[in-house]
Amino acid sequence: MSAEQEPALFPAAEDVRAAYADWLLGLSAERRLSPLTVEAYGRDVRIFLSFLQRHLGGPPALVDLEALAPRDVRAFLSARRADGLCSRSLMRGLAAARSFARRLTRTGKAQISALAAVRSPKIARSLPKPIAAPAARKLIDVETRAGEERDDWVLARDAAVLSLLYGCGLRISEALSLSRREAPLPGVDRIEVLGKGGKRRQLPVIAAVQAAVADYVGRCPWPLPPQGPLFVGAKGGPLSPRIVQAAVARMRGALGLPDSATPHALRHSFATHLLARGGDLRTIQELLGHASLSTTQLYTEVDGARLMAIHTAYHPRARAG
Repeated sequence: MSAEQEPALFPAAEDVRAAYADWLLGLSAERRLSPLTVEAYGRDVRIFLSFLQRHLGGPPALVDLEALAPRDVRAFLSARRADGLCSRSLMRGLAAARSFARRLTRTGKAQISALAAVRSPKIARSLPKPIAAPAARKLIDVETRAGEERDDWVLARDAAVLSLLYGCGLRISEALSLSRREAPLPGVDRIEVLGKGGKRRQLPVIAAVQAAVADYVGRCPWPLPPQGPLFVGAKGGPLSPRIVQAAVARMRGALGLPDSATPHALRHSFATHLLARGGDLRTIQELLGHASLSTTQLYTEVDGARLMAIHTAYHPRARAG
């Protein structure tokens, strides 16, 4: 659905709908956010504007947005909290509304001060949940699923995708966006991926990952044209992330791993295991494609928490009695 069609689906005055469409196009074309991120931001702002329609008694126009007071924004947050939203979701919704307001200010359409005057909900910072190295190796080993009634090429495909996540620290979207021409086969020791915000980064590829990708390519029964996707589904079309997530869920049950053992957790494991073996934090930031070093620094807390847990469990003076 295009940005031009979307505004018709929520109650707002014509000037707000036009501004909303302009904002969405700006997120996509200027800030180069991913389609999924643009969709999520748009949904959050539509929810905000729909609330204002009920709260104000009619479709909000730009003049109504300018007249908003902090109490109106707090009423919106309270209503969303009553709907069962957690603080993280509330913060995301408020961030989307603020982004929309900033666009209105930059384009000279409206000045909305109420959104900035309300404090964001506090959220407890959650640490990444990596998978232990032995379990991570089992997840990417094609032999772990040898008993499943699935074609060998499908098992090889999933193992190759997971190898890229753990061996290169890719997001699943980055792995599935690779074309056949970009396949890191033996002899290709680096790849270039397009990450968040349209930023490209180059990553080294170890021999084990090259071998896993080569095994999949050699077994795949579908033609893989150079410009087409490297990873394909059962009917030869682009592979859906849900298929990979379902494969990991099956292995998670078989290996007795917690629900936090997801494809994305392999990316966390990549960073945590590099750090535990003396990897430089700035280098890990570049490999992960983090815009801020503070995001990467979370992994130092993960490793510190792991060391404290080991100390508490095994040091003879750590336990009473």
